[in-house]
Amino acid sequence: MTAATPLLFAATGELVTEKSGVLNLGVEGMMLVGAVAGFVVTMATGSAVLGIGAAAAGGAFLALLFAVLTLGLLANQVATGLALTLFGIGLSALIGQSYVGIPLDRLPRLDVPGLSDLPVVGALVFGHDALIYLSLVMVGVVHWFLYRTRKGLILRAVGENHDAAHAIGYPVLTIRLLATLFGGAMCGLGGAYLSLAYTPMWAEDMVAGRGWIALALVVFATWKPGRVLAGAYLFGGVTIAQLHVQGAGFAVPSQFLSMLPYLATILVLVLISRDQVRIRLNAPACIGKTFHPAA
Repeated sequence: MTAATPLLFAATGELVTEKSGVLNLGVEGMMLVGAVAGFVVTMATGSAVLGIGAAAAGGAFLALLFAVLTLGLLANQVATGLALTLFGIGLSALIGQSYVGIPLDRLPRLDVPGLSDLPVVGALVFGHDALIYLSLVMVGVVHWFLYRTRKGLILRAVGENHDAAHAIGYPVLTIRLLATLFGGAMCGLGGAYLSLAYTPMWAEDMVAGRGWIALALVVFATWKPGRVLAGAYLFGGVTIAQLHVQGAGFAVPSQFLSMLPYLATILVLVLISRDQVRIRLNAPACIGKTFHPAA
């Protein structure tokens, strides 16, 4: 659950962004800025709540830059997303250069009286910090919003056919801006989990490619929140499995074991890419396409 949580936050946010028709490849950079913002603010104020809020704001800030360039100035979304990742890597290293290696108290685990003490189930289900439960709640909220509300239907309509949505009066650019900001904030929360709970310290490039795995996870899940949850826990399980294999002393090079989550990502993408019909049926039709409202 701990290894899956940052992936779940980032992939859920990116799913909403892509459902609106925006392809933001800057997930890695937004997670890094969220991680350093959360760590620095928590260290300065002593409040994890403020740190988590700062992480969400940091991710949303980078998403706002992306939105200004792609939605306002009509820049190419793929190139801008890649540039955003590089910008986030550099910005996070600059902000966190004086905080490298400083330890921080881990987010407290929630103690549910009577439930946390249950054998096996207690520690497995009720012995985690608040961000893990928040990530699960957000998956449910996103699913409800997308498939049970009128606003979610409008967002999906914008992603499927932005010209038709604009023709009947929906503010396409505003909807895409809000979806992009939400995606950035969720990526920031994923970064905050890494620096405040998973490994409570700051280190440069500590996201270590999880942003790219989250992007692949959205495709793996065919843009469905429930499958994002299953996929995140699958990839999280692979990450933890390679740590246990190393600890068990098997004669396998550690470098190869460290590659397993990324090899699994590549393998899944190759298998999914064989079913082009399924991808076309589930992917938002206008994803990555620039929208310019007629004068």
